[in-house]
Amino acid sequence: MALSLPGNPDLERFRRDARRLQRGARDGAPQALALVARHHPSPAEGGSLTLAEAQLVLARSYGFGSWPRLRAYLRRSEGLRRDPAAFVEEPDDSGADPLERAARSVPALACLRYDGADEPMRWARAGELLERHPGLPEHDVFVAATVGDLEILRRHFDDDPRAATRSGGPFDWPPILYLAYSRVPQGDAVGSARLLLDGGADPDSGYLWQGLPTPFTVLTGIFGEGESGPGRQPRHPAWHELALLLLERGADPNDRQALYNRMFGRDDSHLELLLDHGLGRPAGEVWAHRLGVAAESLEEMMTRQLDWAASHGFARRTALLAAHGFTLDTLDTLDTLRPAVPHAADSPHLDDGRTALHQAALLGDLDLIRELLEAGADPAVVDAVHGTTPAGWAQWGRNVEAERLLREAEARRRARATRTAYGPEGDGRG
Repeated sequence: MALSLPGNPDLERFRRDARRLQRGARDGAPQALALVARHHPSPAEGGSLTLAEAQLVLARSYGFGSWPRLRAYLRRSEGLRRDPAAFVEEPDDSGADPLERAARSVPALACLRYDGADEPMRWARAGELLERHPGLPEHDVFVAATVGDLEILRRHFDDDPRAATRSGGPFDWPPILYLAYSRVPQGDAVGSARLLLDGGADPDSGYLWQGLPTPFTVLTGIFGEGESGPGRQPRHPAWHELALLLLERGADPNDRQALYNRMFGRDDSHLELLLDHGLGRPAGEVWAHRLGVAAESLEEMMTRQLDWAASHGFARRTALLAAHGFTLDTLDTLDTLRPAVPHAADSPHLDDGRTALHQAALLGDLDLIRELLEAGADPAVVDAVHGTTPAGWAQWGRNVEAERLLREAEARRRARATRTAYGPEGDGRG
C-alpha cells in the first residue's frame, strides 16, 4: 500500500487523532467504525478499541504496517523535511542588509517550489535582483549554483572545499538542488553540476516536501513539470544532459516524484532515459533505505505509470514499458488519445473535475486540444473545483497558444448558440 500522509505530519497530532478515533469507535461514530473495519486485522464487536489498537488502525490507514513504523518514519524524516513555500521575501524596508536580503531572495524566487507560486514572473523577479546586485554569485555559493556560474563556483570551492556538501540558503538545500530547481538563465549548468559532484555533492540529494514521504530529488528538479503543467513548472533547459550526468554518477532512477510529475504529458524521453539506467529494478532504492520505508513499492510505482498511460491512450508509452517487461494484463489501452466522452472527468487521480480538455489546456497540447474539439468537447465546460473553462486553465498554465485556440473555440460556440436561438430571421424561434 502506498504511503499517504497529511502535509507537515506531526507525531503529537497523530497521537491526538488516535485518541479521537478510540473515542469515536467507542461512541459508535460511523466514520470511526468504518476506519477500524478497514484497517484493524481483527476488530472487536461493539466498537471496543484500546489506544494501541487505535494507533495501529491510524498507522495502517496511512500505509504503515504498525504504529512503531509510523513513529520511526517521523523520526527519520525529521531532518529531511523542507517547506519551500514557507519562505517569505523580506521587504526593502526590513532593515536587513540589502545584499544579504537579495542573496536569500534570488534562489527562493528562481527555484521551483511546487506550490501555486511557481511561474515565470517570479523567475523574472529573481533576474531583476541579479541585475541590481551583479556581485551576488561571488557573495553566496547558493546564488552561484542557482545561476550555474562555473568559474565563480570554482572560486567558492577554493575558499571552502566542502562547499558542495553544505546546506544553506533560503530552503536549507545543498547547492546542487538550487542548480536543479532553478529556472533563471544559467551560465554552464552541466559544468557546474559536474563540479559539484566532483566536490562531493550527493547525486541523490533531495528533501521531503512538507514532510511527505515521496522525496523531491535532484532528478525531480531537473525533470520538472507536475500538476501545474509545463508552463509553470518547466523541465530544466539542460534536463537531458544533467539527468544523464547524475545517472552516470549513481543517481537512483526509481524517482517516484519525477515519474509522477512527468506522467501527465505524452513525452516519453524521461522514461527512455530512466529505463536505460534501471528504472523499476530493485537495485538502489536510496531513499527507501534513508527513510526505512518506500513511499510506494516498485510495483505500485510502475502500475501508476501503466494505468495513466493506458487510460489516456498513450500507446507508445505502454509499448515502451512493455518492452522493458512492465505490463498489466487487466488494462486495455485506449486506441486514441481522445476519451470516449470528450467532456467527461479526466481522471480519478486528480479529484478536481478537470476534463480531458482542461488537462490538454494545462499541458499546452495543441494537437490534443484540436482533436478533442473536433470530437465535440465543449470549450465552455467548467471544472468542479474552480469553475473555470479550459481556456482559463491554459491561461493559468501560461500556455498562450492553447489559450488563444480555446478562446476562439468559445467564440465560435457562442456564435452558434446565438444563431440557434434567434434563427435565420432573427425572430427568436430557433
